[in-house]
Amino acid sequence: MDASLDRTRVLLEAGIALSSELSLDSLLQKFVETAAELTGARYAALGVLDPSGEALERFITTGLDDETRMAIGDLPQGRGILGVLISDPKPLRLSDLHQDPRSVGFPPGHPEMHSFLGVPVNLRGVVYGNLYLTEKAGVLDFDEDDEAAVVMLAGQAAVAIENARLYETATRWATQLESLNEVMNALVTEFDLDTLLELVAEHLRELIGARLVAIALPHGDALRLAAVAGEGAQEYAGLELSARSKTMRVMGRRRSELVDSVLDDPEVEQEAARRLGARSALYVPLLVRNEAIGVVAVHDKMGADPRFRDEDLRLAEIFAARAAVAVELRQRVARDALERVLSAQEDERRRLARELHDETGQALTSILLGLRGIEEAKDPEVLRAAVGEVRDLVRSTLQDVRRLAVELRPKALDDFGLVAAVERLTESFAEQTGIAVEFVPNVPPDARFPPEVETALYRIVQESLTNVVKHARAGHVSIVLTQKNSALSVVVEDDGVGFEPARARDGGLGLVGMRERVGLLGGRVTVESRPGAGTTFVAEVPLS
Repeated sequence: MDASLDRTRVLLEAGIALSSELSLDSLLQKFVETAAELTGARYAALGVLDPSGEALERFITTGLDDETRMAIGDLPQGRGILGVLISDPKPLRLSDLHQDPRSVGFPPGHPEMHSFLGVPVNLRGVVYGNLYLTEKAGVLDFDEDDEAAVVMLAGQAAVAIENARLYETATRWATQLESLNEVMNALVTEFDLDTLLELVAEHLRELIGARLVAIALPHGDALRLAAVAGEGAQEYAGLELSARSKTMRVMGRRRSELVDSVLDDPEVEQEAARRLGARSALYVPLLVRNEAIGVVAVHDKMGADPRFRDEDLRLAEIFAARAAVAVELRQRVARDALERVLSAQEDERRRLARELHDETGQALTSILLGLRGIEEAKDPEVLRAAVGEVRDLVRSTLQDVRRLAVELRPKALDDFGLVAAVERLTESFAEQTGIAVEFVPNVPPDARFPPEVETALYRIVQESLTNVVKHARAGHVSIVLTQKNSALSVVVEDDGVGFEPARARDGGLGLVGMRERVGLLGGRVTVESRPGAGTTFVAEVPLS
């Protein structure tokens, strides 16, 4: 009676402990230890079945020391007596394992075992695994009471395992949703495609538990790794994969693939696989309107088994869909930006052509007429007057040609840098318009910056001054050039009539072109204005 009460107490305590444990690994270990205590078994183990229900995915033991575990070696394959419970999940008691014809023996280093009790762990027809108990204390067989107690414990454990798996699934889903939310936010806010793809690769690697995740995009006739996350990411970034690679074949077929062993796949280029250190792989094409524009390649599940599962593939497909949107969106933005740049260039060419035709062309025509007058002049006074007129026309035309040349590409920008070029631009602007301009360069006069940065900021100043003439009706303009925190900024402020930025929709101000020009360099343009209070343009470009 005392033994029965003691067993009931252990069962109650086990039920409480199992129901309060949410970590699946801790729960399974607790279950095995309690079963051994409940039956007096020297050794106990729990074989957890994989989702197919046909093989063991993990094996939790108690009673074995670390040295013995190392000697036994790899995870059991579920053959022999272990396989009997997998194929026929019913309680099984044996007096001696060695005497049963279904036994296949033990591997070298395995301790001697005779008496045996096996019980399935199931709930509502779902088998989660099997509990194996051996070597009952006192060299006795396991009896009906042991079987009944362990069956009851297995029922409690099945409920606890299901709850723990549901908790782990909910936690995993929450993590996945959080990662997807971060990626979706980046789709809206992150301009740089490589940075965005690295974010996708890193989140996917963490969620799947992979050693390496790479995103490959077309590069000529091959593919280039545009983003890599995991071991050796910096070493593999920019690596090119040939047209014969498995990744390229997956892109051509436009369907996902799981590869349990890259060594055994005839389509895998073994040299590239060795360089990546890949054992297993998961490939998902980036699809946009059923057209493949890249591939996500994932290598080596972390842990004892490097193979990926179907749930890993589904998760990779979700992230690949986001990456495909990012690639397609950024490519479309780049195309649109290029079209706008080309359109703006054509508009500028048309404007210059009109000025050359209407102003410079007319001036040259006047010079020709003046020269004809000189040829026909007889009176010295008339000759001197004609020469003077032609001289003035030549001087004026020369100034116009120089102004057009400066607008096309100021020589000072190439020879002396941004500060000198802006100084000459503001001097010329003040002379031509009568508007006072104050230029404050908070950088050394001879400071040089990347050519694309100097060109972009010079054009911003040029466009801003054009806006002042066309729209602002200002009397004073202030331009401040500053380098701070690895960025170069220019502020153009006028005291003109101002406008309402929210209602502007560019309105001939060139705001779209300014933003695109600076955005291509990773910078930004902001505008502050209101009617009657002037306008401030701020452009900031990173220097690294």
